[in-house]
Order: sequence, then C-alpha cells, then structure tokens
Amino acid sequence: MRTVDSLPYDIIEEENVWIPVSDGTRLAARIWRPVASDHDRFPAVVEYIPYRKRDFTAVRDSIHHPYLAGHGYCCVRVDLRGTGESESALTDEYLEREQLDAEDVLGWAASAPWCTGKVGMMGISWGAFSALQVAARRPASLYAIVIASFTDDRYADDMHYMGGCLLSDNLAEAGTMFAHSTLPPDPALVGERWRQMWLERLENARPWVTEWLRHQYRDDYWRHASVCENYGDVRCPVLASSGWADGYSNAVMRLLRQLDVPRKGLVGPWSHKFPHLGEPGPAIGYLQEVVRWWDHWLKDIDNGVLDGPMLYAWMQDSVPPSTSYEQRPGRWVGEPSWPSPHIRPLRFPLDRHRLAAPGDRVAERELRISSPLSVGQFAGKWASYNAPPDLPFDQREEDGGSLVFETDPLPQACEILGAPVVDLDVSADQPIAMIAARLSDVAPDGKATRVSYGLLNLTHRGGHERPEYLEPGERYLVSIELNAVAQVFPSGHRIRLSLSTSYWPLAWPPPAPVLLSVHTGSSELTLPVRPVREPDDAPRNPFGEAEGATPISTTRVRPGRHRWDVTRDLDRSVSALEVEKDSGTVRYDAIGLEVSRAAHERYTSAADDFQSVRGETTWTVDFVRGEWQARTVTHTTLSCTETEFVVDARIDAYDSSGRLFSRNWHDVIPRDHV
Repeated sequence: MRTVDSLPYDIIEEENVWIPVSDGTRLAARIWRPVASDHDRFPAVVEYIPYRKRDFTAVRDSIHHPYLAGHGYCCVRVDLRGTGESESALTDEYLEREQLDAEDVLGWAASAPWCTGKVGMMGISWGAFSALQVAARRPASLYAIVIASFTDDRYADDMHYMGGCLLSDNLAEAGTMFAHSTLPPDPALVGERWRQMWLERLENARPWVTEWLRHQYRDDYWRHASVCENYGDVRCPVLASSGWADGYSNAVMRLLRQLDVPRKGLVGPWSHKFPHLGEPGPAIGYLQEVVRWWDHWLKDIDNGVLDGPMLYAWMQDSVPPSTSYEQRPGRWVGEPSWPSPHIRPLRFPLDRHRLAAPGDRVAERELRISSPLSVGQFAGKWASYNAPPDLPFDQREEDGGSLVFETDPLPQACEILGAPVVDLDVSADQPIAMIAARLSDVAPDGKATRVSYGLLNLTHRGGHERPEYLEPGERYLVSIELNAVAQVFPSGHRIRLSLSTSYWPLAWPPPAPVLLSVHTGSSELTLPVRPVREPDDAPRNPFGEAEGATPISTTRVRPGRHRWDVTRDLDRSVSALEVEKDSGTVRYDAIGLEVSRAAHERYTSAADDFQSVRGETTWTVDFVRGEWQARTVTHTTLSCTETEFVVDARIDAYDSSGRLFSRNWHDVIPRDHV
C-alpha cells in the first residue's frame, strides 16, 4: 500500500469524544475531521464496531479514516456499548439496543456543528453488518453506505450455520466475542471508574455460543436484523465488496440482485480484509473508490460513480493447492447487471465416478458413501483471515472418503462466475444426515485445488424454518448451492465434484454415521459459465494502486506465532486440528500501552465416534502500561451426545493485585435436527 501524506485538507484528530444515546449511556468515539470544519461544514462518515478504537483497530483505523478526512469528511469511529471506553455491557450481536444506539450516533453526527447533515456509514464485517442493518431502518440522516465482508442473512449465510449445518466458527467466533466483550476500558481515558466499568462487563458476561445454539433453525432471533427478510427496507445507495477467500463471498451478488437502489458490487481474491489491504493480493485502490462514492452521494458531485459495470469480479486463474497465497493470478471482469445476461447454466449429469458431458443421458445407478470423520481436516477455515494458513489443502486428502465425480480433460478453458448448484436424488439410513459438496480444479498432475463448496443438513431440505427428519430409505430430491466464485478451469484440467457425509471440523457432524445413497440419472451439477469475450467489459486494471494514510507508530515487543497442525494418534485413534493465533505483544507508541493477544483452538474426534467430537477455544488478552495491568482469560468447550450439545465456559480476570473476577458456566442444549 502506498501511503499518502499530502491530502486536499489538513485534518485534526479528537482522541476521545463522548456521544450520549437515548438511554443515558455514553459511547466513546475517535474523530478525524478537516481543520476547516472549525468554521465550515462537511459530510460525516461513521464506523460503528466493538473492536476497540484505542488499540485493536487503531492501526487499521489510522490508515483509512485520516485519508477520508483529508478528502473532506468528518470521520467518526465509535465503539459499541460495553466495548473500548464506551459505557455499559455488550451481551450479544446486533441487538435492537445496538441499532437504536447507531441511530442516535447518526443523529448526533448529523447535528454536529461541523456536519452538513448528511452522513454515511462504512465498515467491514461487524461494521458492514451495522451499516446495512441500520440502512434498513431508514434514519433520515443516512444517505449512503459502503460495506465489505458482510451478510444479509444472519442464519443461512453467516458464521453460525450453513445449509442448516452447525459451523465450528459458531464456537470460534463466540470465543472471540467472549474475549472482546469482557475487556477493560483504558483508565487513561475514563479515570478511576475503569475498574467499575470492567466489573459491569464481567458481571454481564456470558458465552454467546449458548444463545446461538438455542436457535438451530431460522426463527425470529435470526430474522431480526436480516435484511433478506425485506430488501425493500434499504432505500439508500450501497457500495458492497467482499473476497472469494472470505466466508462472506455471497451477499454482494444477492444485494445486486435484490436491491432496487443505486448499487455497485466488487469481489476480489481476498480473505476477510478491506480491499486496500487485501490478502491474497492484488490489493486495490479501494479508498479512492470510497471517496468517489461519498463525493457523489454526500457532496452531490456528478462524477459518474455509477458508470461502467454494476459488478467487478476477479476471475481467478488456476493455481496449485496451498493453505495460503500472497497473490492470486487472474484478471478483472465486469458485468453490466446481476444476474448477468452473459452467464449461462451448463449442466453435467452425475454418472458413476464421472461428470458426464452436458446433454448426455445417464443410466440410473445407486452409489453409496459413508465418510469417515477425518474428511474435513484439510478444509481450512469457513472464513479465511490469511493468517495462520487457513485455506484448504490438496483435496486428494479428502477425496478418499468421498464420492468423486470428474469430467474428462477439458478440451478448452471453462470460466465460471456465480454460484454452482448440485441437484441430487438421495436417500439415507438415518433420520439426520448432511452432505458436503466440493468443487475442485484438478491439474494434469492430479493435484486438486478446492474452488468452492456447500453444505446441506438434509432435514432442512424444504427450508430452514421447519426442519423435518428423513425417513430412512426414502428418496429425496435436494439442491445444494455452493459459494459463489469466479474461476478459470484451464484446458487439459478436470472439474471434480466430491460429496461426503461429514466435513469435520468445519461443520459439526450429525449424531451418528450415515450411509448415503446418491442416485444417478436424476442428479447433476450446474455451473454458471461465463463465455470468454474479447474485449471484456472491464478494463485490464480498473482500480488504482492501494492508498492510505500513514499508519500510527507501533513497536513489536514480542513476536507472534501462528500455526495450524493436523495430527492423528493412531494408537488412540484420535484426530486433532490445532490452531494457534498468537499476535505477540505490540506497544502503541503514542499512548505507551502494550497489548498481547493469543487465541488457541483445538478440534478433536476419536475414530468414527460421532459423539466424541469436541471443540475448544481459549483467549488470553493482556494490557500493560506502567503499573496498570489487566488480563482476561476466557475458555469455552463445546461437546455433544447424540441428543444434546454441552457448553462449558470460564472467565478469569486479573488486575495488578491478582484475580479480580472468576465465573464458570455449564449449559446443556437439546439438539434439534442437527
């Protein structure tokens, strides 16, 4: 990224500003604004997240907010209640109170003496969720949003459940928020009341995974704040982006399809990162695009921001399988609308061990599979963060326990853009069963790179609102939509579809092993094929070089450690995936604060004992400045029986005098068609 120090406006920074909300709570904000706003007015841009403006996101914030402020915007970075220096406690995600607070923040910004009254919201992940959800509430001061790595469907396309299957990220991200929601404010900003504020957070703490497990299918809990329930609620312009390596790769296209407001979409090769910080690369000049968006919708500048394709997508070239990439080769393609008039479905009938050619007639056969629990150990994370190496490995490791269907070597390149779909005629010997469907690019040397995948809990075959048990032996027609992707399958390569009855630990397995039958003759794979056109609708490089402001100064005090280990104890028949994400110790030089963060995840199973699966997550966070010290250690374990999920959790909090707080939880939640 190129740092830019000379911007159109000189800026000032206000380190901590209190914003009162309607119930009397005060939220803490950091503000960057043009010096000229002391006597003139500018539009405001709000980012509203729970990730601690003073330390955790301070470096990232210092790259994009001063950049935007230097282009004539008053940037307001707010910590949610109960996080950072904001008062009260955070007890779950996307609550009604959180959204009311956001509306209060927007109203406060719009009425500030430095604001024109026009406000935008932006963010990635939680910040993007917030912006989209608040947009659906139509506050008068919100004129446009810019969102990255988000979803419009909190049940079916988030870290909790996929195709009705419970994701292990449901536990991992609950562990993340168990830690984040129980951290202290900085006494340098809140004074002596820091300990009382911290105790309020600790007293209100709970392992969020318990609440998420109490809602195992789509109900009112998930419908709340899911914009997909009524897309017409969103009436402001939307600039939406994500990455193919991210877990949130699908929502951009859904918004383009469903919204009827001015909108643009952008999907690159990235993991869970802002596009100007995109990994794998190439990163792009995203902030320049954001400035153009705000200039048009908040300053009424006629700059042609809606010209060109509605969707820009990075068409990924074929690469060998790897758990991480620095760069993904490919090119930008553009589509005038979505759905695109250029995409056509190409259907491959499933035959015994092969994907038949489109149009071929295939005899009916019964093919059976009962996958071992080890299938899925090389699946990578549901959402890649590009560190530690968390992308899927060579799929040959997984395909031995799967039903595999493969084309002949392709006579010419095939490019796809969109969501592949697998339609299956299946039966099972258990009332609860799942299918994991994986699409791979197979090189002439046999190496298989996973391109996309999808999951389906077969009790959700009729929808996620009312799951129904399977009748063993009865045949069902089911459809599995895989994650959207843009991918080139080169000439001479093969396209492979793999089906398995487990995908642990990415997804929690069913209560018992399943023997699944797939019937050919009525099962097929449909690919969204994009014919190669010359010239393409997108210029070779439609985006400039990635830019940003100079990040704040930090010093690495202790190096971090990232590892991703798969082990198999053949004596005890125990398989394990162990993930360590130790960020080391970083000193924020301007405030003299040292912060250490380390997360550890472990997922285990024994042989094919489906009740032996177990996930554990532990977070340790330390703050040190002079004599002030604070530490939290949070631990959560999720295990199961055939009929129940079992959650055990603990938090310990320490200050310089010793342990300040400790609490344990033990919760048992009935399994409900999962």
